[in-house]
Amino acid sequence: MTVARYTGRVGQQEIIFEIGQFAQQAGGAVMVRAGDSQLLVTATMNKTAREGIDFFPLSVDFEERMYAVGRIPGSFFRREGRPGERAILIARVTDRPLRPLFPKDLRNEVQVIVTPMSHDQENDLDMLSINGASAALMVSDVPWDGPVGAVRIGLIDGELVVNPTISQMASSDLDLRVAATSDAIIMVECSANEVPEETVLKALELAAESVQEVIALQHQMAQEIGKPKAEYKPAIVHEELQAQVEARVRGDIATIMRSKFDKDNRNEALDELRENVVAEYESLEDVAIDMKEVRDAISNTVKAQTRRQIIEEGVRPDGRQYTEIRPLSASVDLLPRVHGSGLFQRGETQVMSICTLGTPGDAQEIDDLYPVTAKRYMHHYNFPPFSTGETTFLRGPKRREIGHGALAEAALRPVIPPEKDFPYTIRVVSEVLSSNGSTSMASVCASTLSLMAAGVPIRRPVAGIAMGLIKEGDKIAVLTDIQGMEDHIGDMDFKVAGTTQGITALQMDIKIKGVSDQVMRQALAQAYDARMQILDVIAATIPEPRKDLSPYAPRMVILKISPEKIGTIIGPGGKIIRGIQEETKTKIEISEDGTTYIMGVISLGSDIERAKNTILGMTEEVEVGRIYTGKVQRIEPYGAFVNILPGQDGMLHISQLSNKRVNKVEDEVSIGDEITVMVTEIEHDGKIRLSRQAVMEGWTLEEAQSRDKGIANKRSGGGERRGGHGGGERRGGHGSGERRGDRDRRGDRDRRSDRDNY
Repeated sequence: MTVARYTGRVGQQEIIFEIGQFAQQAGGAVMVRAGDSQLLVTATMNKTAREGIDFFPLSVDFEERMYAVGRIPGSFFRREGRPGERAILIARVTDRPLRPLFPKDLRNEVQVIVTPMSHDQENDLDMLSINGASAALMVSDVPWDGPVGAVRIGLIDGELVVNPTISQMASSDLDLRVAATSDAIIMVECSANEVPEETVLKALELAAESVQEVIALQHQMAQEIGKPKAEYKPAIVHEELQAQVEARVRGDIATIMRSKFDKDNRNEALDELRENVVAEYESLEDVAIDMKEVRDAISNTVKAQTRRQIIEEGVRPDGRQYTEIRPLSASVDLLPRVHGSGLFQRGETQVMSICTLGTPGDAQEIDDLYPVTAKRYMHHYNFPPFSTGETTFLRGPKRREIGHGALAEAALRPVIPPEKDFPYTIRVVSEVLSSNGSTSMASVCASTLSLMAAGVPIRRPVAGIAMGLIKEGDKIAVLTDIQGMEDHIGDMDFKVAGTTQGITALQMDIKIKGVSDQVMRQALAQAYDARMQILDVIAATIPEPRKDLSPYAPRMVILKISPEKIGTIIGPGGKIIRGIQEETKTKIEISEDGTTYIMGVISLGSDIERAKNTILGMTEEVEVGRIYTGKVQRIEPYGAFVNILPGQDGMLHISQLSNKRVNKVEDEVSIGDEITVMVTEIEHDGKIRLSRQAVMEGWTLEEAQSRDKGIANKRSGGGERRGGHGGGERRGGHGSGERRGDRDRRGDRDRRSDRDNY
């Protein structure tokens, strides 16, 4: 077995490729390593083409393995199941730079599988996955016009950093992921903390430069050990039929494209033309023509004619200028019982976002290969079939929905208040109600509205816009706010989100082999202008976050208790905390450090203040010199026991019961009475001494302690004892004095013990 090893650098990071030792039957297999993070990447193509399809069947899978970090999966079955969100996002970011470089007429299934074998929790896997997939394709027999190189750029303390580690990224204002060929950038994914456009452009240039060594290394690998590329049967293009159909429909299509129809009317006109032409061919005798090929030829003509009109005549399908945005509208508070709602519409694209607030315990627990274990801000995106006038099975979120939700989440995350300022868990759900281009960016706008309507104190509103590109030779047209048709027939979908201060998220997908710096600069400039227009519409709808939460949103009180008191609050088997929650209709969560969250919905009868006071009372430490209002719990001849805090009683001696002489405790107080007392002493064993006289006389603590000690000394010197024993008058004692009724000796001893302890 021959094992080849190649080493290159991306920035300061060393990347090692090993070929030949693993997965010999795959079309191509590479073990790629950075630090102690290691991925096995394979690329395999079926020998025959898939029949009856008009697209390239590529699949990219990231197969998460928990053994890579030395953990056993937490599911019931204790094995990996369906991929988690992060695995899906890595698969998507790996797919996007690979797809444009396959032959357009390839119909054989190609599968790229990325399996993490080891993860050191410092060297990230997503850009390593792209580099590994590119290398696996380069040494495989799969036809592919690569390679690509991928890199992450951070912005730490104002400096751009190439391939920062996971721990370094914790303090980075930029997370820019870029894939590029030797000539141009082919994929961009970014989340940023309101970073200016000029800084992002510099980071993009640095990224393109940083991957050139690993690209050259992959060329070397392909030349030295790469397999010969397999032959494949290209998808047949009937050029003669295409020319005939194009000549027949070009004029009609041009008229339809210039008619400024909306999506439905335009599609209706194109469908009518398509069926008329198909009917004409069906009526021909002795001519064997596949009607699917006729329809494909019409679709190809629609694409070619639309691109021609845009690039040569400056005419977009709906008549807009290159930089013109479709009509905008926004509104809030459409749903009465939710915590916050916002509706955003751009042309025929309409998205409603709903914000829900929860407790810290509602945060999402994450069980994957990465160090982060919880997420308190979540954004979910739903794309139902009715939004495009179609019907399909509803079987949970697809990869596209997960990806769009993650993009919107990244766009808004920089403006979400920190937990110390707003300790709620926040979930936003974007429901696409109508789709005609860039629903992901519309969901960013709608979510900004819903967050502000819910009273979440976001730092600034965020808006998003999608940019497109038509490139024919040296001619280019950068389009602002692309609609569905322009996305379908265009060369680029470049989504840009941000605030008035800078960019918060980017995502670029292209269908060509790269875009130049000039195109990137122009797209970002147009996106900035569009973003400012949208932010003006948002500000006109709701200028700032609401000061008050919805009456149906939970209110929260935060307490800090001693960790030693947590058991007191929870009680045996959770009995006490459950009782407080049921009695006050609240939800209580206690963290290990003693931070206690009390949450309840006031409109539903929650009594948060009562729950708070109960917990404070159970955890509060009694302070010497402090005055408390307590309830008399028990009366003895020598004094009364008063409950001053939940579970904490103090002894009020008869001599401290009043500012006048008291002969009998019952003459002054009864069980259940509320009285005000001062704590004069806490003894070494925790016993608490109280004085009511100190409150009545207005004594200071020192005066109260001095009077109390003087009386105590008098008692211990043989003076009058109340309920005592030995010499002097006895009240209800035993021995030489009169016995009280039939009280047993055990009770008498217990009371003497109480008295002597105080």
